[in-house]
Amino acid sequence: MVKDEDGSFHIAMSDSPDYRALPAAVERVIPVLRRAAFIGFWVQIVLAVIAGLIFLFSVPLAFPSGDLEAVQLNPGTGPGIFFALGGLVALGLSIYWTSRYNRMAVDLASPDPQTRPRRADTIKVVENGLIINLVGTFFSLLAAETITGTLLAKALQSQGVVLSANARLNQFIQPLDIFVVLGNTHTLVAHFAGTVTALWLLRWIHRS
Repeated sequence: MVKDEDGSFHIAMSDSPDYRALPAAVERVIPVLRRAAFIGFWVQIVLAVIAGLIFLFSVPLAFPSGDLEAVQLNPGTGPGIFFALGGLVALGLSIYWTSRYNRMAVDLASPDPQTRPRRADTIKVVENGLIINLVGTFFSLLAAETITGTLLAKALQSQGVVLSANARLNQFIQPLDIFVVLGNTHTLVAHFAGTVTALWLLRWIHRS
C-alpha cells in the first residue's frame, strides 16, 4: 500500500501481478487457431469414423476364403486397400495434429513472452500438419486410381459374361465395391478439409 499526499491509499503496481499485454498480432491469431482447431478437428473426425466403419465391415467381406479369383477381382484387396488404409492412418495423425492448434492457442495466450511460442514455431507446426494431409491425400489418390481401375476391369469383363450360364456374382460390380470407393472418398474429403484448414491458418499468420 502507498499513501498519497491527500492521505488516501492505493495499491502500488509492484504489489500486483505483472501481466503483460499480448501483442496485437498474437491477439488476432489466437481466436483463428481455436476456430480452425474446432472446425478442422470435428470435420475430420466425423469423416474418419464413417470411413473407418465402412472399411471395418467391407474389407473382411472382400476376402472370401478359398476363392483366389474372387479376391483378385475385388477392389478392396491388394494395393487398393493398402493405399486406402494408409490414407486412413494418415488421417488419424492429421486429427491429432489438428488438436495441437488449440493447445498452441492456449500457449500463445500466456502473459509470459518466454513461454509463448514464436511465430516461426507456430508456422512450423501448421506446415507439418499440411504435409501430413498432403501425404494422406497422395495415398488416397493412389487408392482411388487402383480401385477404379479394378472396377473398370470388372465392368469390361462383365460385358462378356453377362449371357454366360457360368457367370459368377463376383465378376460384376457389387454394392461392396461401391462401399470401398465411398470409404476412400470420405478419407480423401477429410484430408482436403485438413489441407484447407492448414492453408487458412498460414494465411492468417502471415497476414498478422
